[in-house]
Amino acid sequence: MSASSVNRRRILSLWLPRLPIDRIQRFLGNAGLGKDSEPSIVVIKDNNALVIHALDEVAERLGLHIGQPLANARAMCPDLKVFDADTVADAKTLSDIADWCDRFTPLVALDAPHGLFLDITGCAHLFGGEAALLRTLVRALARQGFAVSAAIAGTSVCARTLTRQATGTIVADGGEAEAISRLPVSALGAGEAITTGLRRAGLKTIGDVALRSSHEITARFGARFSTLLAHALGQGDAPINPRKPLPDYIVEKRFAEPIATDTMIAMTLSRLAETLIASMEKQGKGARRLEAAFFRTDGVVRTIMVETGRPVTRSAVIDRLFRERLDALADPLDPGFGFDMVRLSASRTEIVMQEQRDLDAHVHDNDELAALIDRIAARIGGKRVVVHLPQDTHIPECAVLAAPAQHHLAAAMQAEWPARAESEPPLRPLRLFDRPEPIKVPFATVPDGPPHQFTWRRALHAVVRVEGPERIAMEWWRQDGKQLTRDYFRIEDAEGLRFWIFRDGLYEGEVFDDEGKPVSPNWYVHGLFA
Repeated sequence: MSASSVNRRRILSLWLPRLPIDRIQRFLGNAGLGKDSEPSIVVIKDNNALVIHALDEVAERLGLHIGQPLANARAMCPDLKVFDADTVADAKTLSDIADWCDRFTPLVALDAPHGLFLDITGCAHLFGGEAALLRTLVRALARQGFAVSAAIAGTSVCARTLTRQATGTIVADGGEAEAISRLPVSALGAGEAITTGLRRAGLKTIGDVALRSSHEITARFGARFSTLLAHALGQGDAPINPRKPLPDYIVEKRFAEPIATDTMIAMTLSRLAETLIASMEKQGKGARRLEAAFFRTDGVVRTIMVETGRPVTRSAVIDRLFRERLDALADPLDPGFGFDMVRLSASRTEIVMQEQRDLDAHVHDNDELAALIDRIAARIGGKRVVVHLPQDTHIPECAVLAAPAQHHLAAAMQAEWPARAESEPPLRPLRLFDRPEPIKVPFATVPDGPPHQFTWRRALHAVVRVEGPERIAMEWWRQDGKQLTRDYFRIEDAEGLRFWIFRDGLYEGEVFDDEGKPVSPNWYVHGLFA
């Protein structure tokens, strides 16, 4: 067997033709009703008119069709149930179905608005072959209340074409052209204009079009349609665009009987962690980002992710991090009727650097600190655990950058901060306000003197001691010259409170009214000294 045939892709296409109405009926608890139920449709506005967007099987048997005006549909069926379209909710439902399909392959792509592509290359044997996989998937979605059509082929376009006309078809490698030759040209989904043009030219089936030369088709209907036809016939294919990047390592456990207890969930994660660590250890790697996915029997998928500051090489660390994360969930992990599959994946890994740990106490301290940060981040979120890094700027509010501790711990340990002069008061407050707060200054020494008193938060403060000014000009090369020059003062009032205030702008130099006349600059308090 040649290498090209071994690496040939296999694509499973799913199409949910009644997704909008199936979603509504599942929400109302009407999924799976008999053929004698009342007809239901979903309508959407098109050119200022309401037309049918989706319909159930009963409405279709009565002769209604997608695109038909609502008025005509009511005339044919007065007892019609009508629902408004919600494309956002439909997209969310399709995304949830795609999450559920991750149990078959991690390479799942959207085929909007009501379809999916699954790249099942090399994984169909895990489910008993392609035919068994197709039956399992279709039956499971049908039990959840969805009408579904599916097909498997070597290209995504061919598989998609078959779902519209020949559901359940499995095309052998190289048999794409023969499988679709008798299908109508509308099955290609090339658009109404091209389909009408093909029919007027006497080309009613895909096989008729395939008999024409490619340059003739391109000249008449464009290169895009010519490429679409070639892909449908198995002559090359555009790659699908998976919703999620493929993780570096994946391990999973499937259950014949679903599990629902916390003990079994913890035991399963522990065993999967050991397997995952063993797989990464063979290549000298450790995990930086881990994701646990819990697949419920009713199709709901819950995903939990943890990140680490350093590559993890021990399963006990993974256990502890996920235990912290599960305990801190605002929305507890509801097993429902149980999980029939649990997956643990490492979506980000790094090569583990070997260090001398027996004699170096600093290495042990760093490891313990990194482990503590990981545990806190798993419980409250990585963005809430930060370190502060100095920045090369003289602007006070930009001189420090708060960065996630998990990713910048080493940089924070090596950061060099300005040294403070001994026995001297600090030049800057330890903490600044998020935004400078305005103060009222009735009068101040001009042109660059401090105020004698000011009002802040409705309280009057009399100034008794002043240090300054410290003039700070804004970074004109970044601010386009729009920021004003600031004069900062360290102020102490009569009650011993110490403030860091500034005048925003120079007298008679930077602050003008609409008529171009100089006006008094504004004053602000930027921080408080301890």
